[in-house]
Amino acid sequence: MTDQFHRLLMRVQKPARYVGGEYNQIIKDKKDVDVRVAFCFPDTYEIGMSNIGMRILYGVMNEMSGVWCERVFAPWGDMEDKMRAHGLPLWALESHDAVRDFDLVAFTLGYEMCYSNVLNMLELAQIPLLSKDRRGLENIVFAGGVCAVNPEPLADFIDFFSVGEGEESTPEIIECYRAAKKQGLTKLEFLHEVAKIEGVYVPSFYTHTYHEDGTLAAITPEPGAPERVKKRIVQDMNTAYFPTKTIVPSTQIVHDRSNLEIFRGCIRGCRFCQAGFCYRPIRAKSADVLCKQAIESLEDSGNSEITLASLSTSDYRELEALADGLLDYCEPRKINLSLPSLRADNFSRELMMRIQKVRKSGLTFAPEAGTQRLRDAINKNVTEEEILSTCATAFSGGWNSVKLYFMLGLPTETDKDVVGIAELVYKILQVWRENGSGKKRGLSINLATAYFVPKPFTPFQWAAQITPEEYLRRVHLLQANLHAKCVDYRYHESDLSRLEAVMARGDRRVGQALLEAHRLGCRLDGWDEYFDYEKWLEAFRRAGLDPDFYTTRGYGVDELLPWQTIDVGVT
Repeated sequence: MTDQFHRLLMRVQKPARYVGGEYNQIIKDKKDVDVRVAFCFPDTYEIGMSNIGMRILYGVMNEMSGVWCERVFAPWGDMEDKMRAHGLPLWALESHDAVRDFDLVAFTLGYEMCYSNVLNMLELAQIPLLSKDRRGLENIVFAGGVCAVNPEPLADFIDFFSVGEGEESTPEIIECYRAAKKQGLTKLEFLHEVAKIEGVYVPSFYTHTYHEDGTLAAITPEPGAPERVKKRIVQDMNTAYFPTKTIVPSTQIVHDRSNLEIFRGCIRGCRFCQAGFCYRPIRAKSADVLCKQAIESLEDSGNSEITLASLSTSDYRELEALADGLLDYCEPRKINLSLPSLRADNFSRELMMRIQKVRKSGLTFAPEAGTQRLRDAINKNVTEEEILSTCATAFSGGWNSVKLYFMLGLPTETDKDVVGIAELVYKILQVWRENGSGKKRGLSINLATAYFVPKPFTPFQWAAQITPEEYLRRVHLLQANLHAKCVDYRYHESDLSRLEAVMARGDRRVGQALLEAHRLGCRLDGWDEYFDYEKWLEAFRRAGLDPDFYTTRGYGVDELLPWQTIDVGVT
């Protein structure tokens, strides 16, 4: 590191975000490396290091001979300001080399509101933002993650997308690049070769044309480009790569614990849930494999907590056997075993009583809607009776806090459904009064509502999003019907969710608004400290686009959708 860099670290918050040097980071000798990958997470260190997918792919790439993958995170505003003032380019944590010195620059896209960070990180790295302006075989920019199922808003900036799960496709992509580099291929020749890999989408090989009303008229592939790109799927989770020897952060992160992925996919079919459709089919690991991976991870990291991660943990068929095996290891060592993503229709008091022996945490459930009619409409297969029965079981076992998540603006929602949320909360309070075993402490209900965002590849992908004004009216209607002092109600801001819907369902023209937003200084949009809605509205005005076209307009059921080039395996 340079003396200048050391001086800057003394003047920013949380300098440990920027220095690397963590236990288990991977260092390689450059003379033994012929492909270098800058693996970029378009958010802060604390968020990125909590991402299990990034940890998996970091390990996958570094297992390859001659390949060195290093981590890159978005700097916080104070560090970015110092970097710009002193001309310091964005760097990778392991070597501290500038990102512009790498062969491949890979982004993982887990949230639509990180798109401005992608552009900001490229600029900080002193790499041209537009794909057409990067002409050589160096600094090839590609991206994956769940947001890649609609790649079009980023089509002008990303050279190619890796669609689906990356454990098997990423090594194929790197080997393809290695061969192209050895053969001295041009960038265009390499893109033609990499496009032959299943799951790879090269946006420049497709032309989008539009009707006069702004709707998409046609998507025309170049000769040789597939009409549809099929997502990649890892078939056998038991043999799939999983990092048990993983980086231990030097500073606190959001999920400061070991994470154990128990299965992919979801047996439910909630009509609003993009992950539930895009991560199909269901593939589970065996309890024996999971126990072995968990113990190895805990032994190596020294973490005092482990979380069983999935879309619906209580649907794992071997959950009790797995919990028993893990608790035999965790209990005597005072290691907390956490089960998020529980469902009210298969909650086991016996299991939870065992799990909470180390530390009793609150319960979290997501009924999503306040009435049975609306829960049926969204295919949320949980009844009010199951919710109340589960709460009664928990309260009688000593629990005194519960978190409840709902959405406002779901298709077919009425005021009766909104008021139904308050009525359900009151019924839960009544259940606690009848069953609570720790009444001296009182009940705590944390209630949160989100602004519904229709997502691609869900049955609601065509639905119109309600207006921000209507969303806030429903928020206030709910607030007016919440009377209990034990309820802490919080709701998502409408501005951010409106933009999320634009990015989720946007076409290629949204890329121009994204570029204008970047020029206006938009960055770190997922953080209240930096999100500036007025700048985004100005960006859309400059681009000649109306956000309502992608939100409140909805999409016709016969309309050509921007993401129809992608095949996630579900119609």
